[in-house]
Order: sequence, then structure tokens, then C-alpha cells
Amino acid sequence: MGTKEVFRPTISCLLLLFCVGCKCLASELEATQTATLKVDASSQLARKIPDTLFGMFFEEINHAGAGGIWAELVSNRGFEAGGLHTPSNIDPWSIIGDDSSVFVATDRTSCFSRNIIALRMEVLCDDCPAGGVGIYNPGFWGMNIEDGKTYNLVMYVKSAEAAELTVSLASSDGLQKLASATVPVAGTSSWTKVEQKFIAKGTNRTSRLQITSNKKGVVWLDQVSLMPSDTFKGHGFRKELISMLLDLKPRFLRFPGGCFVEGDWLRNAFRWRESIGPWEERPGHFGDVWHYWTDDGLGYYEFLQLSEDLGAAPIWVFNNGISHNDEVSTAAIAPFVKDVLDSLEFARGTANSTWGSVRAAMGHPEPFPVKYVAIGNEDCGKKYYLGNYLKFYNAIREAYPDIQMISNCDGSSKPLDHPADLYDFHVYTDSKTLFNMKGTFDRTSRTGPKAFVSEYAVWRSDAGRGSLLASLAEAAFLTGLEKNSDIVQMASYAPLFVNDNDQTWNPDAIVFNSWQQYGTPSYWMQKLFRESSGAMIHPATISSSYSGSLAASAITWQEDSGNSFLRVKIVNFGSDKVNLTISVTGLQASINALGSNATVLTSSNVMDENSFSNPNKVVPVTSQLGNAAEQMQVTLAAHSFSSFELALAQSKLVAEM
Repeated sequence: MGTKEVFRPTISCLLLLFCVGCKCLASELEATQTATLKVDASSQLARKIPDTLFGMFFEEINHAGAGGIWAELVSNRGFEAGGLHTPSNIDPWSIIGDDSSVFVATDRTSCFSRNIIALRMEVLCDDCPAGGVGIYNPGFWGMNIEDGKTYNLVMYVKSAEAAELTVSLASSDGLQKLASATVPVAGTSSWTKVEQKFIAKGTNRTSRLQITSNKKGVVWLDQVSLMPSDTFKGHGFRKELISMLLDLKPRFLRFPGGCFVEGDWLRNAFRWRESIGPWEERPGHFGDVWHYWTDDGLGYYEFLQLSEDLGAAPIWVFNNGISHNDEVSTAAIAPFVKDVLDSLEFARGTANSTWGSVRAAMGHPEPFPVKYVAIGNEDCGKKYYLGNYLKFYNAIREAYPDIQMISNCDGSSKPLDHPADLYDFHVYTDSKTLFNMKGTFDRTSRTGPKAFVSEYAVWRSDAGRGSLLASLAEAAFLTGLEKNSDIVQMASYAPLFVNDNDQTWNPDAIVFNSWQQYGTPSYWMQKLFRESSGAMIHPATISSSYSGSLAASAITWQEDSGNSFLRVKIVNFGSDKVNLTISVTGLQASINALGSNATVLTSSNVMDENSFSNPNKVVPVTSQLGNAAEQMQVTLAAHSFSSFELALAQSKLVAEM
């Protein structure tokens, strides 16, 4: 009995210590930090953010254009794809039937001099199968055909003898017919343009276009196009994807690349003049960096049109005679310089000028306001870059003194050794590094060219296909760009788009397939910065022992309706909650709690992503901010990005913006 009595207190003590230990451990896991954010909203310390600060960078990568925002449904519409030098591959076209009933091959009989390849289709059967034999095109991993919608077919045909073709929109196995038309072909040696409208009688997300015949004979086909009739503003862009771009309110559009501009080899670099004019006459090219063929329906003109449709300033990135593997010497660069001057005349020249008249003939008599050009992409340090750069710089400065020129060389840590209006700054890194780069431009010289952060993103291991963690680091980085917007003129995320069937580069801002799309957390993060361009930035100071995990900024901005707001954004990159006191001084207007709100981007797991099955798993959630005031307490969730929108009465400060 005595032993038991002695032993019971020992067990009780051990249990007590264990429970206390567990409570301490739980307390540590659920730790709450404290912090104070002081915002000086006085007009004396306010500074205007450039109107151009946040925009977009579009590159033809991941089938972002071909099979993406460009609404053309036919892949390899001219049968030109097939290699670096000898276009002869009809992929993804395939035959309907077998080798005993139909034979197809390419030849050089097209009526278009710049893309001379055509398809010769010979029907061999006297008694062909029901439905006929021929060819089909699945588009870009299936065509999205929707019930009741109209689709416009254009194709060129010829046949020495009279023939009859059936053109259909069908399911991927050909069994479901969504629309069909009979196309008579006159017996002649001349090419005939065929135009046909289809109204779909059903929906199929993985449809195909098929061209068949039951009659023995030979028919030539070329430049087969199928476009939905309801493109954005009738300009050929996929509406739902452009809508997502408009929601970000971009102030500029940098195009068309990226490495796409350079090419692995110069012979495969983007050539602007081969991407303009009637779409049937564009030769297309093989993008050897990202390894796919583009028909260049989305060409230089269309990029300029897209910039206008988005209300964004166009930034034309052109090849400066340098690819990844070969270069043109400065002594031989003159034709490239002339080519770029011609491209600028195409954009900016009058409708009576040589190249401006070509633009006018395409439907845009008024000039496009190109005021920014980038001389190459990521070419600084290459053998001929500086020499070539100066040739372009001097020629453009003389012809167009108002154009701002962007160097590939980073001037953030040391002065450039050549003239420039802006310099490129690219960063792809892990989340922790990018979070800590929020002060990158704090010590940059305030004299000389401005910074253009034209490509930034978290990538690799902690980015996934677009994680919450990546977006938090990027948000912190952007607060630093806002604060340093006296030297940082522009910034854009990269890449913008990825077709789910071609995940060459991850992560990206917007993921899509033939009929669906969603924004990654990095896309939604950018929406909380969309009013920053042209706003007023105010000093924001964090006081906390936890400040190494926090990043913040404060702006005042005004809606088109005239309503004004103080927006305080803060990133909690750490794993602890934070009780935050926000203290605002210097406001020239009172805060209206009824019109104020809080928007938070967070999730239960820092590596959470969005997907087609759950596109809204990580999206901003907005709620009313009933305690909005110049002094207020809020709680920051662990691993979160919060934006506090404080509604203001009309103030002198905002009215002067």
C-alpha cells in the first residue's frame, strides 16, 4: 500500500508536466505575433506612382497564342508545319479511311507565294464507306464547339474535275455530327475560296473539323480556317481569356516575347513583316525555343490591336540580330535596323506612308501609339549586343525622338555604359528569395534610366503550378516596387498563360484548355495591385519583432466615379497569426466604415493551388470592415495577403491625383 501511495503523486506530477508541455507546444504552434503599421497619408510625403507601373508580358509560350487567346480552331491550317527548312508535315491532320481508300501528300502548288505548300488529297475508292473518306483536324487538343454558336469556315480548294466535299464539325471519333455542309468544287485549274457558316447543333469540347468525299478523284486543299464568330470585338481573340486580362487593368502590353523573339537560331526568330497582311499569305514559322509551329495569325498587327483593345501601351520587343546560338555582327546589322524602322512606320506612320498604308489596308488607318521598344531580350553580355544596340538606338532616336528605348542590361546595381531610357530586370527564383528582394531597388541610384521589371515570378520547387506561397512572395516583391516607383517605371509577371496540354513552363498566371480557364493565386494577387498605377504612394512603416515576415504598402486612389480610398496592403509570409494595429495619420478626409472592406488571399495550406476541378480554392475573399478607422486592429492570418480598403470622403490629396 505504501508503495502505491508514493507512486500516485509521481504519476500525477508526470501527467501534469505532460499536459503543461502539450499546452506549451500547442501555444507555440498557434503563436500570435503583434505588429504596428504606421501610415503617413499626408500630402507632403505622398508621391505619384507612374501611370504605367503594372502591366502584362505576353509571350508565345505554352501555346498561349496559337491554341490560346487567338481563337483559330485549326492547327496547321496551311499544311506548312513540319520542320526547320522543309515544311511538309500535315500534323495534326489525319486521314479518315485507310491507305486503300485515300492518299494525301503535300506539294508546292499553292496560290500563295509566301506559303507555297498545299495538300493533295486523292480519293481512291469507287465504292467509298458511308460518310466518305478524307481528312480531319482536331485543332489544339480538341475544338470547343458549343450549341447554337456560329463558326466561320474559310478554305481554298481546286480540282481538275468537278467534285463534291462534305465539311463537318464532329466529335473526336466522328460519330456525332454537330454541323455539316456540302461544298461543290468546280472542275478547274484555278483555286477557289470557299466560305461557309456553321451553326452548331450540340456541344462537344473535343470536336474536330473533317473534310470528306465519296467520289473518286483528286482535290487540293489549302489555308483551312475555322473561327468562332463571337471573338472579342471581332478581332479574333478568345473572349473569356481577354476578359481575365481586362480584369487586371493592364497599363502596358509587352510582346511577343521573350525567347520567342530571339529563337534558338535566327532563322526561326519572329519576323514581324511575315506576320502581317492577309492571314492566308502569312508563311508561319517554327518557334524552336518552345518547340511548336505557329501560323502567325496572331502577328505584329494583332498584338498592336490587342494593346489598343486592352487600353494598354504597346511595348514592341524586337530581335536585334541575336539568337541563343548565332549573332549578326555589328558591321552587318544595317538590314536589321532598317527592318525595325519599317516596323515602327507600320505602327506609327500615316495611312499614306509606305508601311502605314499596309496597316491601313488591314483595317486600322489611324496609327498605333508605339512609344516603347525593347532592343532584344536577355542579350546583354553577348558578343555583338552593345554594338548592335547602339546602331538601333541611334537610328530610332533620330527617326522617333519620343520613343523610349529599353536596354537588356541591368542597371539596378551599377550604371549602364550605354544610353537607355529604361533597363530590363528579370527575376525567377524561390519564394523566400523573392520575398527578401522587396528592397532590391532601395539602394538603386535615382539618376539615369528607369527600371522595367518585365519578368518576375516564383518558380520551381515551391511554386508548383501556382501556389499560394508563390503569390505571397510576389506580392511582397510588388510592395517594394510600389515604394520604389520613383525609379521602377513598369513591372509584369511572366509567363501570362499556359495551355493545360502544353505545360512547358510552370507556374503561370492563367491556366486554360479549349473551354475552361482559371487564375492561379499569382493572378488573383495581381488584381489587388491593379489600382496602383497612377495612384499616390504613402510611407508605411512596420514595427514588430516579426517584421522580417511582413511586407506592406499604402496608396490612395480614386475610382472613375470619384470615390476615393486608402488601400493598405500587407503580406504575412510567416506561419504565425499577427494582431496588427494600423495607425494612419495625415489624412485630409474622414474614413467611412460603411464603404470600407477587407480582402484576404489565403488558404489552409501554403502550397494550395487552383485547378479546373476547384478553380476557386485560393482566391481573394472580401468582407466588410466595420471597424475601419484611422486607428484600428485587424488580425492577419498566417501565410496571407490582406488588402484593407478604407473609403474616404473627397479629399484634396486624392482630387489632385
